[in-house]
Amino acid sequence: MASTPPGQRRLDILQALAEMLEQPKGDKITTAALARKLGFSEAALYRHFASKAQMFEGLIEFIESSVFGLINQIAERHDDGLTQARDIVGMLLHFASQNPGMTRVLIGEALVNEDDRLQLRMNQFYDRVELALKQALRVAATEGHGREEEVAPRAAMLASFVIGRWHRYAKSGFKNNPTQDAPLHLALLLA
Repeated sequence: MASTPPGQRRLDILQALAEMLEQPKGDKITTAALARKLGFSEAALYRHFASKAQMFEGLIEFIESSVFGLINQIAERHDDGLTQARDIVGMLLHFASQNPGMTRVLIGEALVNEDDRLQLRMNQFYDRVELALKQALRVAATEGHGREEEVAPRAAMLASFVIGRWHRYAKSGFKNNPTQDAPLHLALLLA
């Protein structure tokens, strides 16, 4: 019998947790239910993660590395600030549409009744996203698209738009795709 590669069991646990978060009803996830889904004991879960909060931290780490890796690629690929801002917002909406379970983490819904530090970490995530948008809009302002004093409020507005679309998606049971009409919305927001 082949042994499981190191770290694979952790990935399997995180993938199962993300799949459970994709359920539209959004029931509270227990370690017992997660262990049942994976076909092993709760003790086996705790051999890989010290707590359920640590499992959610694993999902947040995946979100952060994915999103900020993509933001860096967008910044490297485009010199134009408006294109950067548009592509960052589009990527954030697309990420949610491709990862419904992660969307419940992004909006904090899955973190209710979990360790407070998880929501604090998501708040830092929002701040970093807004900072990336500010950087793109600052570039756009130097290119004659908007004024410097508009950068912070426009970045906040774009971040709020994204978070609102994520909420709408999750609260609709993942029926209202966050990317729907995004090009039109972005054209209006970035005009």
